[in-house]
Amino acid sequence: MSDASDRIKHRTEEAVGAAKEKTGAATGNERLEQEGRGDQAEAQAKQTADKAKDAIKEGVDRVKGAFKR
Repeated sequence: MSDASDRIKHRTEEAVGAAKEKTGAATGNERLEQEGRGDQAEAQAKQTADKAKDAIKEGVDRVKGAFKR
């Protein structure tokens, strides 16, 4: 499964991106706002990859368990 620290790191990256986006929007800084959106998208992609890794590992473990019976 994905390392818990990776999951926390990716959620934190998403939160930082959201803060950047909101700060950029509040200050009229389009670059910062866009950077925040990009950071969020990257963090969400990493979270999706974490979920996929977990699903694959669970599937492999099920198959291994079926052969042990």
